[in-house]
Amino acid sequence: MVVQSKHFVSAPSLVTDSLQGLCVLNPNLSLDIANKVVHIANQNRSRVALLCGGGSGHEPSHAGFVAAVCGSVFASPNSSQVRRAIDLIDNDKGTIIIVKNYTGDVLNFGLAKEQYSATHPDKAGYVKFLVVGDDVAVGRTQGHIVGRRGLAGVCLVYKIAGALATLGGSLDEVYDVAQYVSSRLGTIGVGLEHCHVPGTFVQDNHLRADEIEIGLGIHNESGNSRISPIPPLNKLVPDLLQLITSTTDPERAFVPFRNDGKDEVVLLVNNLGGLSELELGAIVNETKRALDYQRIKVRRVLAGTSMTSLNMPGFSLTLLLLPRPDDKNAPSVDLLLDLLDDATNAPGWRWSSKTEPTGALRTPESLTTSTPLASSDAGKLRAPNVASFNTSVERSCRALIAAEPEITKMDSIAGDGDCGLTLKDGANGVLKALEEGKVTGEDVIGSMIAVSKVAEEAMGGTSGALYSIFFSALAQGLSGPSTVATSDVWSSALNSALDRLYTYTRARPPSRTLVDPLAAFIETFPSGLEVAVKAAMDAAEKTRDLEAQAGRSAYVEGGRLKAERVPDPGAWGVKVVMDALFAL
Repeated sequence: MVVQSKHFVSAPSLVTDSLQGLCVLNPNLSLDIANKVVHIANQNRSRVALLCGGGSGHEPSHAGFVAAVCGSVFASPNSSQVRRAIDLIDNDKGTIIIVKNYTGDVLNFGLAKEQYSATHPDKAGYVKFLVVGDDVAVGRTQGHIVGRRGLAGVCLVYKIAGALATLGGSLDEVYDVAQYVSSRLGTIGVGLEHCHVPGTFVQDNHLRADEIEIGLGIHNESGNSRISPIPPLNKLVPDLLQLITSTTDPERAFVPFRNDGKDEVVLLVNNLGGLSELELGAIVNETKRALDYQRIKVRRVLAGTSMTSLNMPGFSLTLLLLPRPDDKNAPSVDLLLDLLDDATNAPGWRWSSKTEPTGALRTPESLTTSTPLASSDAGKLRAPNVASFNTSVERSCRALIAAEPEITKMDSIAGDGDCGLTLKDGANGVLKALEEGKVTGEDVIGSMIAVSKVAEEAMGGTSGALYSIFFSALAQGLSGPSTVATSDVWSSALNSALDRLYTYTRARPPSRTLVDPLAAFIETFPSGLEVAVKAAMDAAEKTRDLEAQAGRSAYVEGGRLKAERVPDPGAWGVKVVMDALFAL
């Protein structure tokens, strides 16, 4: 698998440009450009302040949550930058420095704290230091010296400690809660590929197309294992959760789960930077399902981009184990959840429901059942040769399925790449309807209605709607006194269906769309089937040299289409159907 190494911005000023963009989004922020420090412009000096930071490339962490000192991409800021930040957020209640457990961050932020304390002995006790390590990928033996890496779990520390500070908590109160939350975190990440740092050479140690990496870090560090082939989500997610919740693994068991059906957690599903929101939603659903199966109660679910690794296509799962009533010296569950739910203007914090998640609420069946499409109330219209009708339909569907790779390749250039799969889905749907007797030469009108329904439900999108309208109109055109679908009956019905289709699309031949071969077939149908099929095939071929007037191709740069002479994928699909349906 190839790393996405193309970027819009690779200039050395990327970090400061991005920080200035953050301040544009939130005018309440102020930026010390020279030291790359982001902080609240009009800070309430009577409240405890939080300071975090580290290398850039993890946005929205860290500046999207609290005052932050930003280094270059994946590089810790130096101690002088941090000292400047401590001065900028100086206040009456004290400051808590929260850093992820990476050597550079710990050393530079720690050095700045000690230097500040040495030069401000009267304030030495007003600056506290917390290192957060929530990674469970690296076992105790391997990480016995460096400890656990800091990952997305730190964002929960930011939010809970930040809310308590805003509400007026003392330095010790905020620090104690932050430390407690930090001790109850477990995070595991998984990626389809590593990320690419703008302006750097593209590495060649990529994962294979059928391989994923478990436990990779947020600075492109390799994980602790690679898995091939890629397991289904319902197998992968439980395995990842086991690394967090296990109490029998001597290398892990970092978090004191009891696994007795009474554990309660906050779940954070974090996009590592390059994952689609569509996939993230499925991961949230599967993770909740897996935790339910483990009898772990989920009190809150958070999802989105919290701690990224530039453009890494992957995600991480974080669990915050909530305290039990018998836990000594622990904050209450209600307090932690209230702090988590507390409203914030931090630009990096994603929306959350502030309630306990439930299963998907399903619309009552009485509201989802639509009026079924029925066949004509008049007598059924039969094909002249029922067996030949059925065989032809099956042959055209199988031809369309076989042509999927070719059509997909065309559409990857001329459209959005989904035409081949859409037509394949439709063909499989029609084959199923054929097997179930819903498509049959015994009932041509009912067959057209069934095909229309398949196009609507199995295909979807623009082409699905066009096919569904056409076949619905065709069913209407076939209705009448005739009991056998003769050529004359078909000709009249086809023309009326095309006219009806024209009411819903502006495409007219030549338009470089599926309308071209469809119209060519219908218009020449009275001259005989062989003539009509040839006209449709010729019209599809001619789309190679046409300028797109409608459809997705109309948005594609025309020179490339002409240079590569790519036919319209939708038109080609009609050609494949016609060629197989009426094999002469």
